Amino acid sequence: MEIKPIKTEEDYNLAIRRIEKLWGSKKDTPKGDELDLLATLVEVYEMKHHPIPPPDPIDAIKFRMEQMGMNNADLVQYLGSQSRVSEVLNRKRNLTLKMVKSLYKELRIPAEVLLA
Repeated sequence: MEIKPIKTEEDYNLAIRRIEKLWGSKKDTPKGDELDLLATLVEVYEMKHHPIPPPDPIDAIKFRMEQMGMNNADLVQYLGSQSRVSEVLNRKRNLTLKMVKSLYKELRIPAEVLLA
């Protein structure tokens, strides 16, 4: 198959079908190289035409809490008080810059997610 830039949805769909056929090809073989190139082209096309929005900040906090086995009381040290934790998690209060900095520094939640 001739590899060319993906400019349309039709090109995109053709590339996806070809990737499916090439899936599992060995690395450093002609088919493996074709797979790598097509995957890169598809990724670039998807980033431009089908971007994935960042996660909701509150959903990101809740997800991180779940990952770390935390409960609402554990967030008091980052958000200020139990009532603030409740207000933030129930979307009744916006995150302040101080809260964002604390959550970023201590829980490693990306700032760009928290500021969305």
